[in-house]
Amino acid sequence: MEAKNVPHVRELLEGSPKNWGKWGKDDEVGSLNYLTSAEVLRGIATVKQGKTFTLQVRMGDPGGDPVWPGRQSAKRMNVMDRGHYLCGKGPRFPGQYEYADDVMFMYLQGSTQYDALGHVWYDDQIWNGYDADTTIGGLAKASVLPIGERGVVGRGILIDMARHRGKEVLGPGETFTHVNLLEAAAKQGVVIEKRDILIVRTGWIGSFYKREHAEFYKDFKEPGLTYSPELVQWFQDMEIPNLVTDTMANEVTVDPVSGVELPLHNALMRNLGVALTEIAQLDPLAEDCAKDGQWTFLYAAAPLKIVGGSGAPVNPIVIK
Repeated sequence: MEAKNVPHVRELLEGSPKNWGKWGKDDEVGSLNYLTSAEVLRGIATVKQGKTFTLQVRMGDPGGDPVWPGRQSAKRMNVMDRGHYLCGKGPRFPGQYEYADDVMFMYLQGSTQYDALGHVWYDDQIWNGYDADTTIGGLAKASVLPIGERGVVGRGILIDMARHRGKEVLGPGETFTHVNLLEAAAKQGVVIEKRDILIVRTGWIGSFYKREHAEFYKDFKEPGLTYSPELVQWFQDMEIPNLVTDTMANEVTVDPVSGVELPLHNALMRNLGVALTEIAQLDPLAEDCAKDGQWTFLYAAAPLKIVGGSGAPVNPIVIK
């Protein structure tokens, strides 16, 4: 679809539900407000085995990190190590101990990460109606900081769309809907419940480590959820607080019907306040869930507390 025929996202989302003001005019964490203490206890009740999984991809991997096109992998560098002492440049301390130190340069959304609710917008307004000018020089409103300070804990549920379709990884641009999620859940023998933290596996990020990077990024078009008014209403009715996927954008890169790029970032995050967690590594968790049949668990995460950040790295923990 040529760009000239692509509607403004405002037109696409006309009449789409909003949660602006639902938790007050000063709210900055949106649908995470659904995760009350009762929801935390509901998540804890799923813990049966004591198994733990972490969902972050490796950072600063010598082979490269999976990042959105145009971003660069994290770069880690030593600024102090044994070499400094071997050449006589290491500082000396009482007791004569030595040490190593390093720094990392990275995009804050260059690893497994949470988007700030103010990360994406249209019509000069971000989440909760805040003026988009508040993003200049750093997000003064709806940054990732309030999410990091609050933390995210509740019942998580994994829906394995790749396994449901008999694939190791979904294909470029391959789409699915909330109806497909419900079908996959039924096949797994689980029910997506209200206020669940929804975790969806496509196999996409896992495939990054098994493919040539040039091939992975060629004509880049991720698989994922695709926009429809019915899907957005389902997220609203189900009071989904957090969507977690093993893709870089949590949705198919370009909506195949309208041609709009990343419409769900606006429909779900800007309008409903749904927290988006991207670039998760879900393959080991999915393999274990398929073996033991337990697809629900306690999910806990807290992104780094970056003041004014439009996103921040996170290493979510799952406990089964």
